[in-house]
Amino acid sequence: MTKYPKLGQLGKPAPLPDSPAKAVLETVPSPQPRALYLVRFTAPEFTTLCPVTGQPDFAHLVIDYAPRARLVESKSLKLYLGSFRNHADFHEACTLAIGMRLAKELAPRWLRIGGYWYPRGGMPIDVFWQTGQPPRGLWLPDPGVAPYRGRG
Repeated sequence: MTKYPKLGQLGKPAPLPDSPAKAVLETVPSPQPRALYLVRFTAPEFTTLCPVTGQPDFAHLVIDYAPRARLVESKSLKLYLGSFRNHADFHEACTLAIGMRLAKELAPRWLRIGGYWYPRGGMPIDVFWQTGQPPRGLWLPDPGVAPYRGRG
């Protein structure tokens, strides 16, 4: 860990943050800041709480970004996403909050998030957000999440 002395969560026990606001997103330098490439994180078991009923809501998140100088450190991202387990908000608010926080912390060339939410009240709600048009020449693979048919 001497190469990354400022990381406070990687390589040691780190408790789940009490809330998304208290979660610390850590970053590391991009290995090739001038290269155009895509980083993808998928969280197929993302959970949060319905703000009205308090019941759990589930989503499959796909986060794609084209980095500049910084990458998000994956353990800190896992802890941040896990902090939503006791957070009550609507699907749209959660998806947008994650995308906007990552865009703010990373200042990437481009970022998109797809929140593929499992049905609530019999209807799946899918939420998509991106920072703008993807850079020309960026390879954008399909998100890989099937349209809802008993998603799984």
